[in-house]
Amino acid sequence: MTPLINPVTLFFASIFTSNILLSNFLGMCSFISISKDWKSSFGLGMAVTVVMTITTAISWVILFYVITPLGLEYLSFIVFIVVIAAVVQVLEMVIDRASPALYMSLGIFLPLITVNCAILGAILFMQIRSYGFIQSVAFGAGSGAGWWLAIMLLAAIRERTEKNPVPAGLKGPGITMITIGFMAMAFIGFSGMIAVQ
Repeated sequence: MTPLINPVTLFFASIFTSNILLSNFLGMCSFISISKDWKSSFGLGMAVTVVMTITTAISWVILFYVITPLGLEYLSFIVFIVVIAAVVQVLEMVIDRASPALYMSLGIFLPLITVNCAILGAILFMQIRSYGFIQSVAFGAGSGAGWWLAIMLLAAIRERTEKNPVPAGLKGPGITMITIGFMAMAFIGFSGMIAVQ
């Protein structure tokens, strides 16, 4: 276990100084594809945050109470992916019932949360760093909130750039990649405050 990092500090550090998306560049495919629209970005960010928090907690319990005691560490990847898939399936059914419009706007990217590498990355970071349960939940929630913050910021910036003149060679993916680069540099500016290890 890692007793050194306070869960509150870990939560805020995983949002700002060690943002899973802008520091580790995990989960970029859905981040770039969905961020064209603010409402869809909000919904996907919320879904990723919920899935990341729940799967990190469940995976910690399974890791330390089932996998490690039975010596089945070699199965951990498969178990983590099954946990993520199950949580995403339940969330998909809830969103379909609660907000069919959001469900339709998220399209294929909602079930693809299952293979969002940011979620598996958060679980593997939790495992590698040997966080305790509260630390793992704080890290999962903070990483999800950081992903959500990043996609919301990119959606807001992309809506502004669509209404402004952009040189022809930079329209579309070009200006998006430049924007993501500037966002990553801005978040790296927080890195002197605290680092998550």
